[in-house]
Amino acid sequence: MQIASKIIYGTAWKAEQTKSLVVNAVLQGFRAIDTAGQPKHYREDLVGDALEILAKEHGIKRADLFLQTKYTSVEGQDPKLAIPYNPNDPISDQIQASLEKSLANLKTTYLDSYLLHSPLKTVEQTVEAWRALISLQKAGKVRMIGVSNTYDVHILHELSRERAVEIVQNRWYEGNDWDRQVHEFCRVNGIMYQSFWTLSGSPSLVNHPALRGLAKVAGCTPEQAVFKFAQLEQVIPLSGTTSTLHMQQDVAAERIQLPPDANDYLNSLRKFVRG
Repeated sequence: MQIASKIIYGTAWKAEQTKSLVVNAVLQGFRAIDTAGQPKHYREDLVGDALEILAKEHGIKRADLFLQTKYTSVEGQDPKLAIPYNPNDPISDQIQASLEKSLANLKTTYLDSYLLHSPLKTVEQTVEAWRALISLQKAGKVRMIGVSNTYDVHILHELSRERAVEIVQNRWYEGNDWDRQVHEFCRVNGIMYQSFWTLSGSPSLVNHPALRGLAKVAGCTPEQAVFKFAQLEQVIPLSGTTSTLHMQQDVAAERIQLPPDANDYLNSLRKFVRG
């Protein structure tokens, strides 16, 4: 399935709270969930437990959700925890094993999206990993493939030689000038661009006078205005909030109807982030 909404619930750093938070996020309206095969930062197994509860107790089926996880290379794993593959195996075998573990954790037979958590040590290794994702897509185990933490357009060009990149998940925030090169590459090539740290990483955007003006005329919170603006910029933000109220507000941002007098604020914000 294509993603049904323009916001994703992020499960990083949720630890033992993962199950209850994912259940609550979906009940509040989230229909896309992001996780990873990286025990260091994610409890993918508890996401799976949450999906089971949602299906059995609330009638929300697997097919109703966009489910995304990632292969995390050895460099991103904690060797003291259970790495979901043999680090000594070839990259393609690592990815196959990691995927099978993810499918078991998430209690599903397929993924809507499978990402490389980051480029590997070399471009050659990254391409090798990308070919493994292509094989999984051809086999029908994953529907969309992409990469995360990839800020070099050259890498996207190299991967695209093999098969089109469908998703990029990066930080779209002031710390990297809103990732202008990669974001523009995604806009031009029809690639879904997802962003994490959108709120916490951009206090100057949250507090920008034009953003505050946009929130006022739209009758929403500044945080909702950030998400709405991001969505208008073809950015799908991740939200990892633990607050029920903020979950509701974050999902509602997509439905905000902007009045005509919002255009001046939007144009100011576009100049601010696009440079």
